Amino acid sequence: MSDGPLSRLSINQETVKQWSLPELAEGCVKAGVGKVGLWRAPVQAYGVERTAGLLSDAGLAVTSLCRGGFFTALDPADRARALDDNRAAIDEAAALSTDTLVLVSGGLPPGSRDLHGARERVADALAELAPYAATRGVRLAIEPLHPMYAADRCVVSTLGQALDLAERFPAEQVGVVVDTYHLWWDDRAPAEIARAGGRIHSFQLADWITPLPAGVLLGRGQLGDGSVDFRAFRRQVEAAGFDGPIEVEIFNEALWARDGAEVLAEVAERYVQHAC
Repeated sequence: MSDGPLSRLSINQETVKQWSLPELAEGCVKAGVGKVGLWRAPVQAYGVERTAGLLSDAGLAVTSLCRGGFFTALDPADRARALDDNRAAIDEAAALSTDTLVLVSGGLPPGSRDLHGARERVADALAELAPYAATRGVRLAIEPLHPMYAADRCVVSTLGQALDLAERFPAEQVGVVVDTYHLWWDDRAPAEIARAGGRIHSFQLADWITPLPAGVLLGRGQLGDGSVDFRAFRRQVEAAGFDGPIEVEIFNEALWARDGAEVLAEVAERYVQHAC
């Protein structure tokens, strides 16, 4: 694989969602990209062990598995099911030889307005899961999502909130995700990145473009099409000590409608142009 400007580039499979896992492996090899980020649903559909073998044979490293989390339910049975599912996610990450499981905390339970209580239930879940993850060689990476997702998807909205949770646990067990799409707007982000230091377990890129689509989930932009200063983010995370893979994760239906090889080539070109 590439030892040049693409050596740290990782392609999250959602960026080229139109590709099957075999197509993803073949396309990355052809493009000289040696790293991929994976999502649980397509991996489960293909088979966890089968996926691990496919990527190992192709010489591809898995930089992260997404996602665990959704810890905020009030019902004890629902919380127990969430913990069981997250233990399974940890096992899947270990089987895929990635040390990073990305966590999306979950939103407010129906009828609740208690953000603090929801975040405390996230902490309770981390206390249950972090020791188990450590035995499997997996780190838990809390991903703060833009505040527009706080009600239904993620009560952790800022890097500061994520660090307040992560710092209750050893750094080698629980850290954070720095995702430019979710953090670009926050003038506290540079200080919190410096605070994070060795707790930065994943660094993800996507651009912020407007207008947002209905439902907002699929509004991430191709690098360079929006408002994010990627080089500034890269300087900040590297100054904090991060030297790991840089993962491009874009949910965008217009990209998914195009030829996957064309999209991957464009991502690589934009990465070099805007993030190197």
